[in-house]
Amino acid sequence: MPRNRRRQESKLGPKQYLRAAKDIAKLTWETTPGTIVLQIAGAIITAVLPIVTTYFAALTTTALGEAFAGDPTAGGRAITFVIVTAALGLLLTAWRSLEQYVQRLMRYSLEAKVSDIMYERFLSLEFWRYDDKDTIDTYDRAQRFSLFYSQAFTTLSTMLSQVITLLASVIALLLVGWWLAVILVVAIIPGIYLQFRLSREQVKHWNTTVDVRRAKGTIERQLFQPEHIAELRLYGMVRYLLNLRQSLRDADEKQRIIFERSFILKRLGADAIELAAQVGSLLWITFQIIAHTQPIGQFLYVQQIVSRALSSMNSFVSGISSLDEQLANLFDYQEFMELDVRQGGDRELAGPPEHIVVSNVSFSYPSSEHDVLKDVSLTIDRGQRVAIVGENGAGKSTLIKLISGLYAPSAGRITLDGVDLAEFSLDSWQKQLAVLQQDYLSYGFATARDNVFFGKVSKPFDQEAFDRALEKAEAGDFISKLPKGADSYVSPWMAHEDGTNGVDLSGGQWQRMALARNFYREAPIIILDEPTSAIDALAESRIFNHLFADKTQTLIIISHRLTTIERADVIYMLKDGRVVEQGTHDELVAKKGEFFTMFESQI
Repeated sequence: MPRNRRRQESKLGPKQYLRAAKDIAKLTWETTPGTIVLQIAGAIITAVLPIVTTYFAALTTTALGEAFAGDPTAGGRAITFVIVTAALGLLLTAWRSLEQYVQRLMRYSLEAKVSDIMYERFLSLEFWRYDDKDTIDTYDRAQRFSLFYSQAFTTLSTMLSQVITLLASVIALLLVGWWLAVILVVAIIPGIYLQFRLSREQVKHWNTTVDVRRAKGTIERQLFQPEHIAELRLYGMVRYLLNLRQSLRDADEKQRIIFERSFILKRLGADAIELAAQVGSLLWITFQIIAHTQPIGQFLYVQQIVSRALSSMNSFVSGISSLDEQLANLFDYQEFMELDVRQGGDRELAGPPEHIVVSNVSFSYPSSEHDVLKDVSLTIDRGQRVAIVGENGAGKSTLIKLISGLYAPSAGRITLDGVDLAEFSLDSWQKQLAVLQQDYLSYGFATARDNVFFGKVSKPFDQEAFDRALEKAEAGDFISKLPKGADSYVSPWMAHEDGTNGVDLSGGQWQRMALARNFYREAPIIILDEPTSAIDALAESRIFNHLFADKTQTLIIISHRLTTIERADVIYMLKDGRVVEQGTHDELVAKKGEFFTMFESQI
């Protein structure tokens, strides 16, 4: 299992740009192939059509000058050129309207596609990666790029149009004077170079402040959760967190603005060079017109061409800033997409195993060299009631995650009827399990019925199974008293169509509903990790009466309540990641060992 992963530094050279552009174009082609054709055609039309329009506008100016000088045929030519110029302008306007629609459609299609890919990939990673900081950092950067994937494609398309505009402008100026084209190209080089430098600094800053933004984002989410306000006010945390958020924001955004300040004078210098090139070109063509070596329309022609070329390059330079940052994050996106996903074997488990055997299993988390479990061995037979107990941090929940297949042992193995768990398809194994963890999910966006139904979404809703689950979880009474019964939203921030707000459940009610979801699954193996910590003792007793009465299910319980575990067939006592005692409740009490010491007050 990998423990550390060195992040590849992104150095964006021409090859990297071409590779990034190819990857973006590939995904776009797979999603909306017509968009590629339209964007390329649009880049050419947007670049060339204004220059052609300028050419005819210049001819119009020349014809008007000739008509003013007394040429009887010049007036007709001027009218023709005006009509052509107007038609070209109308065509350009129509194209831009169509282009806006195409870009909106493309942006939606791409954002939806990439978002789906990111969610599916993140939720399919090997489970240990959710505890790995490097993985989460890469995901954060990759997610940032995924949000702007369509924008990157639009930026590339726009920059392509701007490059075509420059090339067309250079060719157009060559028709007037070759050195005008040379001056234009030389004038834009400093601006492009400076923007490359600045964008690299921005990317470097972004990649070194991932933790800062994550902390700021977490604070902002907590400040806007209504259920957190009471504790924040009672503990005087509101102003403290607001100040901390401001300092984190300054460390990220303000520092980026400050280092941009060092580029101000350099940018002014680059702008001055461009302005000098533009003024010089206009002075030259003015002298040529005065000397009667160029027609009067060439002034408009040169002025428009030079202005358009410099404007397109300024836009190109501005695009570099965002694109350089976006493409730097593209490599994080690519790295994230190359991470290994959850793996399992090819064997299908047809039904629950007769024996689950944990043999000499040790385990440590990827970010730690410390073994959470050390040489643990135990056996769980079908239909058996097994309790796993121990102090907090003894490794109980980690052992459950190993048995569930979420983690793979660092050493030793877990077998199902003698076959290594790693050989089975994880889906086929986890279909046999109903697991209720301490940090169970509360689906606040859904109804009470849905919160139970989510235990088994692979099949249509089953009313009889739903009723049985509510009965076992002691949840039927409170759910029936909700304003709309099982169809009530279980969050006060959700409202029904008739305007009725949802309800706010207590901790015990949420836990009973989570238990009902677990029971609705009707799995042959039930795993409960502190399942009734928020439920009163009488209700807990009735719930476990239901559980222990069903002899067809295997029951694995983690609990600190003696009344819960004393009825187990076998109890495994964990301490510091090891099984230090095992036996029935009476046997362990009689030993007066670790188990007796832990539960002495309850005994």
